[in-house]
Amino acid sequence: MLARVAESIYWMSRQMERAENLSRFLEVTLNFILDQPENLVDPWEPLIQVTGDTQWYSEHYSRFDRPSVIHFLAFDDRYPNSMLSSLRYARENARGVRETLSSETFEQINNFYHFVNDAALQKVEPTAEFFDQVRQQALLWNGILDGTMSHDMRWHFANFGRLIERADKTSRILDVKYFNLLPRVDDVGTAIDDIQWSALLLAISGFEAYRREHHLIDIEKVVDFFIFNRRFPRSILSCVAGADWSLSQIEDACSSAQPRSAKQASLGLRHRLANTNVKEVLAGGMHQFIDTLQVELNDIGEALNQDYFQVTLNA
Repeated sequence: MLARVAESIYWMSRQMERAENLSRFLEVTLNFILDQPENLVDPWEPLIQVTGDTQWYSEHYSRFDRPSVIHFLAFDDRYPNSMLSSLRYARENARGVRETLSSETFEQINNFYHFVNDAALQKVEPTAEFFDQVRQQALLWNGILDGTMSHDMRWHFANFGRLIERADKTSRILDVKYFNLLPRVDDVGTAIDDIQWSALLLAISGFEAYRREHHLIDIEKVVDFFIFNRRFPRSILSCVAGADWSLSQIEDACSSAQPRSAKQASLGLRHRLANTNVKEVLAGGMHQFIDTLQVELNDIGEALNQDYFQVTLNA
């Protein structure tokens, strides 16, 4: 297997996951502003902070208002991480390795891209219903990927990419709530606080799963669900564990005598998460914990590049 093929599949999957997560953030935010008291919280600037690209945004937009933020995250083809740009790059990567994908997988990527591109060309501000349809397109792609491709090394590179991206985005949406969405300390534990935490659970499709386990909204339990829940597929620990498993399968297929640096970093993060609890996270500062986590996720991605994309793979 050529390193070029592995790299294209990995980035294809990360970019598809990135587009899905942006649609989730936007859909939930549009629904959130309908539920909160008028003018209580401005949710738009925190969404830009989720991306880590506030400086880029400020250079191209003058205000953090609803139309600007939605266009930036959904349709701005100048911004390389917008939903539209991510899908375009994913399609380009998929086209380059089309022979390694199932026909259904490639067709769904193409259909997904055109669905979003057609909406962008209409020059109309999208609704929450549109972003729900985008999310459904992404769920369909994930099902097709898992149901029509052999779970060989190619699939494992795709699975690793989407799970690392998913872990990163789950951490970012949790981080932005902690710093930006709660306007006053007095609101902690109130109905306002519950609405905001519920909105974040909806952003990761975790509201029903959380309520089945805990019933009432509790900050400590919500943070634990986001980070440490072993059964929910979008928790950070679940994503890291799944990515680490795929990396193990890749290493086995490559007949690696010694664990490579990406595997060592992935296993180290998995063990750290498995041996940390929510009380330690909150006591040490959740923002600091998430900052460290994101650095570690970036390091794993960089190690993967050095381990696998700079060489010819023996499988």
